[in-house]
Amino acid sequence: MEAVKLFDKKGAPLDWEYDGEADTLYLSFGKPKPALGVDVGEGVIVRYDEKAREVVGLTLIGVGKRLEEYMKRNT
Repeated sequence: MEAVKLFDKKGAPLDWEYDGEADTLYLSFGKPKPALGVDVGEGVIVRYDEKAREVVGLTLIGVGKRLEEYMKRNT
């Protein structure tokens, strides 16, 4: 089984966008590009470029809600 490149682009800029209505944070390693979304559970989707065989981003669902819950537990 061939290894998958994970965060291999150390010099690549981190691009992000937050959708407040959907409470979703989109992170891209380098310039955003089309990719396959792989749901790994708990509101985390890994975006994977099949051709390059590398992870190109993450989608985090429910970020605001998670932060609120964290703040309630830790204040």
